[in-house]
Amino acid sequence: MAYDKFNILTSSAVPLPIENVDTDQIIPARFLKATERKGFGDNLFRDWRYNSDDTPKEQFVLNNPIYSGKILVGGKNFGSGSSREHAAWAVYDYGFRCVVSSFFADIFRNNCLNIGVLPVQVSPEFLDKIFKAIEADPKTELEINLPEQKITILASGESESFEINDYKKGNMLNGFDDIDYLLNIQEDIEKYAENTPL
Repeated sequence: MAYDKFNILTSSAVPLPIENVDTDQIIPARFLKATERKGFGDNLFRDWRYNSDDTPKEQFVLNNPIYSGKILVGGKNFGSGSSREHAAWAVYDYGFRCVVSSFFADIFRNNCLNIGVLPVQVSPEFLDKIFKAIEADPKTELEINLPEQKITILASGESESFEINDYKKGNMLNGFDDIDYLLNIQEDIEKYAENTPL
């Protein structure tokens, strides 16, 4: 499998209520030399997390010990800018398995789905409820139910449905990337080729 299967994720969340977060802020261009997906988490939001002398910026949310979890909650238009897939790699490698926002850039959304990060798009009103719930209690948990396509704030029971492409949903549930999917249906492909005249 390309990554862990995603079914139901229950976790606290890290709030990043900043709009128009682009891929260069997620992973600065100087860290794009590597071709494997490993190690990018160290540089997730690098320029926001660290000073020029590599000391942590205490005010940045990833350096605040009261926030933790496998869910990143971002502001509107998350993942805009260039198409670098390394941005999704950095999110995954840091340990996030889900990003919640009221709007995602299409390329970033697809890059996430290709590597096992679930982008959950919610209404602006529900996003505001999530931020307020986390502000009231940093340990508040969200439940991301992929089979039912529903996100729930467990403390209040408020929930909202989200959309996902059926093909990508199947791959996420099985932990497949595109190649894994094709390998899984290899017999069907071979049978089709045998029974289809050239």
